[in-house]
Order: sequence, then structure tokens, then C-alpha cells
Amino acid sequence: MAVAEVYCAELEKILKARALQPIFQPIVNLQDGSISGYEALIRGPSDSPLHSPLQLFKTAVACERLEQLEMLCRQLSIESFAAAQTDTKLFLNVNPLLLLTADHPSGLTKQMLRQAQVDPSRVVIEISEQYQVEDAELLVKAVQHYRQLGFLIAIDDLGSGFSGLKLWSELQPDIVKIDRYFISELDKDPTKRAFVRNIVSLAKAIGATIVAEGIE
Repeated sequence: MAVAEVYCAELEKILKARALQPIFQPIVNLQDGSISGYEALIRGPSDSPLHSPLQLFKTAVACERLEQLEMLCRQLSIESFAAAQTDTKLFLNVNPLLLLTADHPSGLTKQMLRQAQVDPSRVVIEISEQYQVEDAELLVKAVQHYRQLGFLIAIDDLGSGFSGLKLWSELQPDIVKIDRYFISELDKDPTKRAFVRNIVSLAKAIGATIVAEGIE
């Protein structure tokens, strides 16, 4: 059996058994040290070749099971977050390419939240800039749909792609997460400082909150 087939079979086994482990990275308010929310991340089984999220999602794309994987990740993350009984926000990563598919399930995330008794206003939908989106207008409509359901919207990894400011202008996010590249050694690099300073100024102008990645 080819490696690709082995990985696809492993992925099917994981999906069937719901054998994914959500982990939560805290988002800290630097002004008072309080935790504002948690970003939901995911890991495969520790003894699996798909333990790494990078390999897990790469395999899901190759095996055409990305939507099934992402929806399971979302459901398990919501269930774990609800069980923790925290009054903070939950940050959910959403692949923007899935939002553009005609058969993307509408209202399923809100249904998951209803079952877990979590209000959508406590959930932040993170749209990563790393993915190249061809139909920006369709993406804007999809994001507006989430917003109308009560979710907050964030742009993730701002600065990692080439369309960040354009995407920012079109999506009007509530939260902007600056890519860790610009945060690393910020004190030593005047170009990075200038970039971050301008982003912070723009965020203040439109009322968006800034989250700096990679300072943990």
C-alpha cells in the first residue's frame, strides 16, 4: 500500500473514532494579565503519523476530507471549551477556502454551540491570510453571514500573505492577529516596529482589537 493510501486510511480511522485532541492556547491581556480567550488548536493521536496538525491537515487535503476534519475539530473544540466552563472567548480557526464551497454546511457551527450552550457572541471566527482566496466578494458574504449569526471575526496571521490590508478593508474584522514574524525581535528591527505601529494605528481608527502572535 502506498504511503498516501496509508495516510488516508489513518485519517479515516481518526475521523471515525473522533480521535483528535483539542488544546487551548491562552490569549492574554497585557494591560492586566487577564485571559481574554483561548485559541483552539488540534493534535492527532500521539502514536499516529498524523499527530502533527501540519501533517493532519495536509493529509486531509490530499484525501479530500478537509471539510470533515475541520468540522470535527470545530465540534470537539466547542465541546471541550464548554466543559471548561470559562467565561472567556473561544477562537476557532476557519479555512476561508471551505467557506467558498457550495456545499459548505450553513448554520452547523451555531447548532454545535447551541448544543454546548455557548453563545455565538463568545466565539471568534479566525480567517487566516495564509490562504490565497480568488473570490474575495464571496468570502465577504460568507463572513457577513457569520457576523449576522452573532460571531466575532478575526483576521489571523496578518502580514504572512500579500493581501492582508485589502482583506482587512473588505472584512472589517473585530480582531486582527499580527503574524509572529513581525513580533519576533521587534525591539531590534525598526522596519518591523514601523509595520506594527501602523497596524496598531489602523486598528484604533476602526475599533479593532490587536493580538500579537508568538510572544509566549
